Amino acid sequence: MATPVPAEQPTILVLGDSLSAGHGIDVNDSWAQLLQQRLHRLGYPYRVVNASISGDTTRGALTRTGQALGQHHPRILIVELGGNDGLRGLALDDMHGNLAAIIEQGKKAGAWVLLIGVRLPPNYGEVYVKKFHGVYRELARSYGIPLVPYLLDGIGGHADLMQADGLHPNGAAQARMLDNVWPYLLPLLEKK
Repeated sequence: MATPVPAEQPTILVLGDSLSAGHGIDVNDSWAQLLQQRLHRLGYPYRVVNASISGDTTRGALTRTGQALGQHHPRILIVELGGNDGLRGLALDDMHGNLAAIIEQGKKAGAWVLLIGVRLPPNYGEVYVKKFHGVYRELARSYGIPLVPYLLDGIGGHADLMQADGLHPNGAAQARMLDNVWPYLLPLLEKK
């Protein structure tokens, strides 16, 4: 009698920047690693692959999206990018186009896509900041994908949850970041 071969675990691919890469903290304490632990604890058979790179822009991530999708064949693609584009004052049309291309590649590869919004400090100017935030809403609407409005909701502006640079969350903030993502991810975990 043949021994049944276990089905390969479906993959969640996190494509992000320093906020998801665990910049400045032990990577095992990052929200993406906590996601893996929560999935295991709750009986979801997913494997989390964190392909996030500190300092990455949407353009940089776009250049490696195809390879990452081909290598990991994710069922779910989590896209957390754009913060570095905004902090560098890069053209929002370029950011929009890069994120759109990443989303399209993910969908074409058969993945459910979850977009995570980030925010800029107000000192970048009201018009730029408003347009920056609007990019995420417009992409989510256009592609019919869920949007986490703000990854650092309840974290940004709280010194006890931020590293000394004021930009990156510390280890104590990671569970809250996961809680901000979870309600938007959960419906995708149930899809077949």
